[in-house]
Amino acid sequence: MIRIALLLFCLVAATSGRSADRKILLISGEPSHGKLEHEHRAGLLLFQKALASIPGVVTELHSNGWVRAESAFDGADAIVLYSSGGGGNPFLKDDRLETLRKLMKRGLGLGCIHYAVEPTNDKGEAEFIDWIGGAFETGHSVNPFWSPRFDNLPKHPVTRGVEPFQIEDEWYFHMRFREGMKGVTPILSAVPPISTMNRPNGPHEGNASVRAAVANHERQTVMWVVQRDDGGRGFGFTGGHKHLNWGNDSQRKLVLNAILWIAHAEVPAHGVESHVTEADLHANLDPK
Repeated sequence: MIRIALLLFCLVAATSGRSADRKILLISGEPSHGKLEHEHRAGLLLFQKALASIPGVVTELHSNGWVRAESAFDGADAIVLYSSGGGGNPFLKDDRLETLRKLMKRGLGLGCIHYAVEPTNDKGEAEFIDWIGGAFETGHSVNPFWSPRFDNLPKHPVTRGVEPFQIEDEWYFHMRFREGMKGVTPILSAVPPISTMNRPNGPHEGNASVRAAVANHERQTVMWVVQRDDGGRGFGFTGGHKHLNWGNDSQRKLVLNAILWIAHAEVPAHGVESHVTEADLHANLDPK
């Protein structure tokens, strides 16, 4: 009887462990830009390798902008998109926004990295602002390369174990956020230098509003998280153009922590520890 009871206990424990797993879908966009730029698939493979060490978390990588079959969404807790944006944002194709709307109502988390934070003004902007808290708005937001220093990190599960850092990248800013920043917590912010406004006005380059904000030395948020009323969570991270920047421990840890957080998984006390080598950074690159 004792042996039978022990077997039953082990079976229940194993079953409970499986049911408690957090399922995260990592969706990479199609190849774009030059070598070591917008390496969507290679970047997500780095994250998948790091998250493999986290108990109770399972990840699936889906390439080319969408899941192989929509049954992949069954039992999912979060979705992370790293892809092209604007009219090329894969979430804007066909009826995918409607599919995502149903998933978001279930409380799924959603994270968008770099260009993926940009829908179009006419399609997807309202949804992205609702689901991840903010979005790149053409004619309002800008995409210069600059080197902000992030030394005022808020206390939040996403920042656990993250040290201040400075890194050059195409950090989008002057984003369009939820009204009154409802539910939104800025994670990375800095004051852009005047040099970010060196380009003429254009849909991604500059406009009167952003020029005034930079002239007034207003802090700009380039990574944020949101807690939605439906119980879901989201994040936006505007860096990630330069693939080699994922070799920076603080930048990588921030995004790994955020991925766990939007899936309602426990973020380790010191954040997600991972090690990336030069060889790792040059592995799995898209053929370009």
